[in-house]
Amino acid sequence: MRKVKLSMPELALIAGTRGALGAGIALLLADRLTSEQRKAAGTALALVGVISTVPLLLEVLANRE
Repeated sequence: MRKVKLSMPELALIAGTRGALGAGIALLLADRLTSEQRKAAGTALALVGVISTVPLLLEVLANRE
């Protein structure tokens, strides 16, 4: 197994992006909002989660030992 050293801010950013992705997916699957509201909010959060994860992933992969 490879070890990756992360600072606390990097770890917080990764957790935040994963949380946004999860919240977006949860909204897409929930029935508490109207279909239009659910799709708009869920898609936006899911896209933010995915798009913001890519640069963090590239940074982590570049800093592997």
